[in-house]
Amino acid sequence: MATFDDILEEAGKFGHCQKRIFALLCLVSMPWAGVYVGIVFQGFTPDHWCRDSAAVERREACGWSREESRRLTAPLVNISGVLQQSSCERFNLDWNVSELSCNPQEQDRSWTPTVRCTEGWEYDYEGRQSFVTEVRKVRYRFGRKLSFLMSNLLNGIAGILVAVAPNYVSLLVFRTLYGFGVKGGWVAGYVLITEIVGVEFRRTVGVIYQMFFSVGILILPLLAYFITDWRWLQVVITLSDFLFVLKTLSDENADSSTASFMDLIRTPKMRKHTFILSYNWFTSAVVYQGLIMRLGILGGNVYIDFLISGLVEFPAAFLILFTIERIGRRLPFAAANIVAGASCLITAFIPDSMFWFKTVVACIGRLGITMTFEMVVFVNTELYPTFVRNFGVSVCSTLCDVGGIVAPFLLYRLAVIWLELPLIIFGCLAFLAGGLVLLLPETRGVPLPDTIDDVEFPERAKEKITLKAQQLTNLLPDSDVSSYKDPTTV
Repeated sequence: MATFDDILEEAGKFGHCQKRIFALLCLVSMPWAGVYVGIVFQGFTPDHWCRDSAAVERREACGWSREESRRLTAPLVNISGVLQQSSCERFNLDWNVSELSCNPQEQDRSWTPTVRCTEGWEYDYEGRQSFVTEVRKVRYRFGRKLSFLMSNLLNGIAGILVAVAPNYVSLLVFRTLYGFGVKGGWVAGYVLITEIVGVEFRRTVGVIYQMFFSVGILILPLLAYFITDWRWLQVVITLSDFLFVLKTLSDENADSSTASFMDLIRTPKMRKHTFILSYNWFTSAVVYQGLIMRLGILGGNVYIDFLISGLVEFPAAFLILFTIERIGRRLPFAAANIVAGASCLITAFIPDSMFWFKTVVACIGRLGITMTFEMVVFVNTELYPTFVRNFGVSVCSTLCDVGGIVAPFLLYRLAVIWLELPLIIFGCLAFLAGGLVLLLPETRGVPLPDTIDDVEFPERAKEKITLKAQQLTNLLPDSDVSSYKDPTTV
C-alpha cells in the first residue's frame, strides 16, 4: 500500500503548492511572537510611587518636579541590597501644614512615619500606555487544517476581546482564551508544513518556520515603539489571525489513530522519552520567556535591548541546520541547553559595571535556549512512532504552556529578593535539561519508528528495514541498483 511519502515522490517533494503553503504558514509564525512575548510592551510596569492628592497640590504650588515630589513622599527601602524609593508606602504627612517649606532641600523626612498606599499610584511612563498603568494593577483529532483554522479563529476573536477588555478581570479571562488558541495553532502549522513536503525537506522547513517567529520578535519592538497604546498594539497583532482564516489550504488528513496517553508511558523507553521531552519543553519555555521578560525589569531601553536580544535568535537556526546532519541531534541539543544554563549563571555574577560583557553573555544564553526551543520540536517528532507521533508532540508540548505560566512568577517573585536570582534558577533548569538529553538515543540516519516495538527494540527495526532493502535491491534490474538509495539513510 502506497504511503503519503510515496505519493510525494511522484507528485513532487517541494513543488509550487507546498512552497505557497509554507510561505503562508511562515507569515503566520511571525505575529504569534506578539502573543508569547508581547507582554513585555503591553504589560510593562513603569516606575511608580504612592499617590497623595495633598502632596500633588503642594507640588503644583511649589513647582516641584515629579522626581522631587517622589523623593519627598516615598521613603527609602532596601530592595535587593539597594536603597530605592518605595512603591508601596508613603510618608504619613499632613501636606496642608503651612510651616512646610517649598524648598525641597530643607525637607527632612527621616523622622516621619509611613503608611501603605491608599490613593493608588503615580507613574513615570512618559505617555506610554500599558494595561498596568490603565487598570492600576501592579489538536489533531479533526485534522491539521481544521485545527489550524479553528485556532486562528479563536486567536482572532479572543485577541480583539483582549483589546476591548473593560477591566482587569475580563482582561485576564480573555487573555487566557487567547493563550488557548495560539499554541495549538502554531503546533498544527508546524505539523502541517512538515507533513506535506518530502522527507529531505522536513527538518529544513521546520527550522525556517520557527525562524519566522524570530522575525516577529524583531518586528514587535518596532511596532511597540510607534504604537504607544497597548490596545491598538493588540489589535495590530491580532488582525493577521483573521487573514489566515480566509486562506485555502489543501491538506485535510484527519488523524484516525487510537493513540492514548498510556501509549506514551506504558513501556520503559517511551516513558523515558516522554519525561525527558516534556521537561525540555517546560525548561525551554521557562528560560526563553524568562530571559525575554527580564528585559522589562532591567531599567534600560527596552526597545533596543529587545531588538539586540532578538537578533541573536537567527544564528540559532543556521547552527541547527549546519550541525544536525553532520554531528547529529543529541549533542547539539544537549550543548545548547548547557550553554544556555552556563550563560545564565555567569550573567548573574557579572557586575553591572561590566555592562557590555554582561549583555554579550546574556545574548549567548538567549542563543542557546532558542536552539533548544527549535530542536525540541523535531526531536520530539523523531522519537515517537507514526501512530502516536502527533499526539505525543501535543502532550509533551503542553509542558511548554505550563512553563509559560511559571516563568513570570519565577521572574517577578524571585527578582524582589535578588534581581539575578531568577537567572540562577534558569541556569540550573537548563543544565539539568542538557544532562537529560544525553540519555536520549541519536536519531540522525535512523528511520522514523512505525511502532512502539521499533522504539523499544531499535536493533530489530533496523534489521527489518535492512532486510527489506536487500529484498527490494534483488528485485531491481542491474541498471537500477547503482541509483537505489538505502532507506535506512533517510
